[in-house]
Amino acid sequence: QVQLVESGGGLVPAGGSLRLSCAASRSRFSANAMTWYRQAPGKQRELVATITSGGTTNYADSVKGRFTITRDNAKNTVYLQMNSLKPEDTAVYYCHAAWSTVAYWGRGTQVTVSS
Repeated sequence: QVQLVESGGGLVPAGGSLRLSCAASRSRFSANAMTWYRQAPGKQRELVATITSGGTTNYADSVKGRFTITRDNAKNTVYLQMNSLKPEDTAVYYCHAAWSTVAYWGRGTQVTVSS
């Protein structure tokens, strides 16, 4: 069974940085796309950043220029470098890995940015 495990969340002051990571246990084939989503209480889950197996990236406008998504295809691991954090970035961040026929969600990691 494939498992996704996020790590790197925590409490950080505004303007600080965090680096999230997510590792998928599936090892034979690289995921077609790996994505970070986030969800704050009372709000819809939103896409933060996504990266394909070929390295193509896309970002939400709210994080563009501050966050960087990268991946290691050999490890099926995705990273999210979060700089210049703002209180509005506070949310549970979820990892998502998609193959051609299946997809998996991680359980999430809490990111809290204090003001």
